[in-house]
Amino acid sequence: MTKATIEQTLAAVAAALGEAGVNEHSAQAVARALVGAEADGLKGHGLSRLPSYLAQVRSGKIDPRAVPVVTRTATSILRIDAAHGFAYPALELAVEQLPAIARETGIAAAAIHRSHHCGAAGLVVERLADQGLASLLFANTPGAIAPWGGTTALFGTNPIAFGCPRVNGAPVVIDMSLSKVARGNILAAKQNGTPIPEGWALDAQGQPTTDPVAALAGTMLPLGDAKGTALALMVELLAAGLTGAQYATDASSFLDDKGGPPSTGQLIIVFDPQKLGGDGVLRHIEQLAAAIEAQEGARIPGSRRIASREKSAAEGIELPEMLKSPTV
Repeated sequence: MTKATIEQTLAAVAAALGEAGVNEHSAQAVARALVGAEADGLKGHGLSRLPSYLAQVRSGKIDPRAVPVVTRTATSILRIDAAHGFAYPALELAVEQLPAIARETGIAAAAIHRSHHCGAAGLVVERLADQGLASLLFANTPGAIAPWGGTTALFGTNPIAFGCPRVNGAPVVIDMSLSKVARGNILAAKQNGTPIPEGWALDAQGQPTTDPVAALAGTMLPLGDAKGTALALMVELLAAGLTGAQYATDASSFLDDKGGPPSTGQLIIVFDPQKLGGDGVLRHIEQLAAAIEAQEGARIPGSRRIASREKSAAEGIELPEMLKSPTV
């Protein structure tokens, strides 16, 4: 088993992307996203994504030279064209520019279109929470979930992430897809040659399956049954309908090099807590966080990720074979 430091892993991922023709800015942004997810124990959004990313770059499904373009369409609104490149440079651009707008106006939003897989959405809202801002991120993904009672996938797994700053301790970070599990977990099972648990997915014939290959060809089961599909519709409208991005049903897969760019979307909404709730708002938020932590066995969402991150920083990250070299 070969382990590397986080810095070495970042350099190895960026180098692999650069060798495939990805511009330096995008390569660094993708490396930060993948290694950040891997360090947090979110392997479905971590280094397991690199082979499919590289294949999509080589096929032209992802434009390796893309540079996101931002337009301020209203006082509090940014429209960002990811230009059929990776989502991560566009997301980083939003995180860079939204805080100043939110502090000025109280609320700010970025609508991203012609985008791609946004990875671990919690990392985005966490960066905003670290700056004292609350935020929501909505993303649509290629078709994976059928409407309740239907058989054809019209919605993606459509993640929602929420971040909220705290006076004491790490921010509250909630990151969840609207399928029972993230599709990346099934991809990881396919790559590892292991079955998936029952209740995660249906095959192409609508039958329950534990085969990850059959699951990827079929549909995901929604979180909360009919309520889950209603939420998936909501996110589809927020992340694709309102941003002008491509709907899930027309988006090509994030997982292979077949077809054209998926052209999906993300919507980020950022709030200045002080302007919403006044000078004592963060202390007010801390009351609820402290009440949760006071209960034996309870935890604030995101705490496991922080523990995994600390372990990765101390012990390093296991490198996949494709990134191993004599210098690592």
